[in-house]
Amino acid sequence: MKQPYPYEHAPRLAPQGPIDLASLTGQNHGPLEIEIGPGRGAFLLDRVVERPDARIVGLEIRQKWATIVDDRLRAMGQGERARVYAEDARLVLPRMHPDGGVSAFFVHFPDPWWKARQRKRLVVALPLLDQIARLLQPGGMLFVQTDVVDRGEGYEVQIDAHAAFEKDGDEPGSARLASSPWTSRGNRERRAEQDGIPVLRLRYRRKA
Repeated sequence: MKQPYPYEHAPRLAPQGPIDLASLTGQNHGPLEIEIGPGRGAFLLDRVVERPDARIVGLEIRQKWATIVDDRLRAMGQGERARVYAEDARLVLPRMHPDGGVSAFFVHFPDPWWKARQRKRLVVALPLLDQIARLLQPGGMLFVQTDVVDRGEGYEVQIDAHAAFEKDGDEPGSARLASSPWTSRGNRERRAEQDGIPVLRLRYRRKA
């Protein structure tokens, strides 16, 4: 007899209709940060400790890792303040409200799609940027990083051209950061640093 998929009961959001940002966590106070694609969750699990004042939500398309990381948050005693949902950010962000309700978005090492026919799968594209801009509060942060330089340069061109964002890097007129400003690290970022692989880090702020 076929065994049931062990992660079929992964944490999910309502399948249709508006999604109130306040409903994403059990705690309803504190700034809200969203990580798109937390994967195995190393950054998010670190971030919960680094930012004890914030609510933190991950949107992870893979049911397995959404379930595992969400379970780990509960085991840490952080299940009221932080959650991970098995959702595609491109589909659920347009349903979230109110506008300006998110303090920060993190996108770490996205888009492992290298063939031309896979370009439609890219996450960091104009539709997603429009939704991030809508949901970010004035002065809110968008942070994107990747170890694929040409892909990162493509992100930089797109976000630089978006009217809602201003560059907030190390130097005036640039979004680039030489190093991460946080102690939180994801699995791939740790590996890149250990192997000496350059990481392109971009930080932007939502214009008032």
